[in-house]
Amino acid sequence: MNGSPTVDDLRVHAFAVPTDGPGGVEQDGTATWSATTMVLVQARAAGVTGLGYTYGAAATAHFIESELAPVVTGMDAMAPPAASAAMGAAIRNAGRPGVGAMAMSAVDVALWDLRARLEGLALFRALPSSHDHVPIYGSGGFTNYPLDRLAGQLAGWAERGIGRVKLKTSRHPDQDPKRLTAVRDAIGPGPELFVDANGALSEKQALSWAYRFRDEWGVSWFEEPVSSADLTGLRTLREQGPPGLDVAAGEYAFVLRDFTNLLAPKAVDCLQADVTRCGGITGLLAVAGLSAGHGVDLSAHCAPAVSAHAFCAVPRRRHLEYFHDHERIEHMLFDGVAEPRDGSLWPDPSRPGLGLDMRWDQAERYRVHGRAPGSGD
Repeated sequence: MNGSPTVDDLRVHAFAVPTDGPGGVEQDGTATWSATTMVLVQARAAGVTGLGYTYGAAATAHFIESELAPVVTGMDAMAPPAASAAMGAAIRNAGRPGVGAMAMSAVDVALWDLRARLEGLALFRALPSSHDHVPIYGSGGFTNYPLDRLAGQLAGWAERGIGRVKLKTSRHPDQDPKRLTAVRDAIGPGPELFVDANGALSEKQALSWAYRFRDEWGVSWFEEPVSSADLTGLRTLREQGPPGLDVAAGEYAFVLRDFTNLLAPKAVDCLQADVTRCGGITGLLAVAGLSAGHGVDLSAHCAPAVSAHAFCAVPRRRHLEYFHDHERIEHMLFDGVAEPRDGSLWPDPSRPGLGLDMRWDQAERYRVHGRAPGSGD
């Protein structure tokens, strides 16, 4: 290995943080949840520890320990793509999409963080970056929010200089007009307004709503109008929907072929990718090349503390989803989280790796897997 340090071990943790939504739950067009679980990986080499994470079921932690840790341990700590290839081969029969991809993503991010820390570089400086910041949009606006909280949350982002805001729609379509009107009145005419149906609508319903969204409330982004698995429906919306309203999907793409299916033939105006689902930094770099080759912008789905670094290396990066649940959890569990400035996230070039330090004292109350450092694990 040419004298490079090798990965000594992986340690895996999971933390389930309750939501702060009404009645302890949050809702979108198709799902209801009461907690968000972060599965966190520590990768160690030469006395240095890198961290990575994904948001998913605690079962992802068990998958990492049983299927991935034995593969990565002993590998070259300076070669995350080699570890990624080895992990992909090892889980062929266990299943790469879904939990497998999310587990790989958390480990891959930890390995890239480790490599950057070993080099003494901020992660975005250790990547082939063409940017030093990523524009963001405020995201939340859950379907069970009362109107005052809905309007207040999105207006709050606009007041902080974030020029794009998004709300969830389509769980109860008959309620959406008053929700959209309240939001547009609160944010004013300037900020861009996005909506996310989370696949709740049929193709014909979505096409009808697309025109209403644009014409009545000036919506410019329609995310997952139909299921992201409905490639025909997405293409219909993109081709027959109103000009000025971009159709977006891709947050549930796990392997490169999933993204290819959205691009050829083109089913979206803007592609989305989640660095904590699509194979981590290594997987995202492949997706970035694919989107550039097809002339389509790429938008970051959630996990802002990682995405802010990763999407600096995306040539056609458009923006990053500054998602309420994730930014809340990351501020709660980490020191070193970047704050929005001028409507963007700017990774700190003076902090090695992701620039994050775990706040173990805050995290322990939410632990659902693993042991605290120093507890004899």
